[in-house]
Amino acid sequence: QVQLVESGGGLVQAGGSLRLSCAPSKNIFNIIDMGWYRQAPGKQRDMVAFITSGGSTNYADSVKGRFTISKDNPKNTVYLQMNNLKPEDTAVYYCRIRRRVLEIQEYWGQGTQVTVSS
Repeated sequence: QVQLVESGGGLVQAGGSLRLSCAPSKNIFNIIDMGWYRQAPGKQRDMVAFITSGGSTNYADSVKGRFTISKDNPKNTVYLQMNNLKPEDTAVYYCRIRRRVLEIQEYWGQGTQVTVSS
């Protein structure tokens, strides 16, 4: 079973930066897209950003201009560069990778905590 391993979370002051990484325990083939989601306490899990196999990106309005998603294809690794962080960015961040093998399969990371202090 493939596991996604996230890293890079932590505590940062408002205006600071963090870079999240997500790598699978073994190669994943036929990837459709790779993305980041976040969930704050008492709230639903929301999409932050995703990048397709072709390199197209999409961002939540709240992070546009501040966050950048990128990927390393040979390593199946996805990154999220987060700049100018705000307290409202505080959440557990999860990565997700989807692939198509007859049907769509998805894998989720265990989550990494990002806390932004004011």
